[in-house]
Amino acid sequence: MLADVVAGILVAVGAVFFVAGTVGLLRFPDVYTRLHALSKADNLGLGLIVLGLAVSADRALDVVHLALVWLLVLLASATSAHLIARRALHRGEKPWTRADR
Repeated sequence: MLADVVAGILVAVGAVFFVAGTVGLLRFPDVYTRLHALSKADNLGLGLIVLGLAVSADRALDVVHLALVWLLVLLASATSAHLIARRALHRGEKPWTRADR
């Protein structure tokens, strides 16, 4: 019973981080800050959801599978964010500054 409550709380908090990343994607002014919001918030959100699911998992093999999925998403997220930022930089996208308000 306690494990289910902890798992539910972790999944709910992870979902809040996903929503925060989505809000950052919609509200931030340039590609670099949007990538930062997505990569940080979504990776933390997924980590919390995976942790919540791991708490309620029946077998250790399920926890290993969840951890592998999370690690692969971390790797893919970091790689794709780097490639997008690099392409934006090569295209001449300037990072946002306070003077750009």
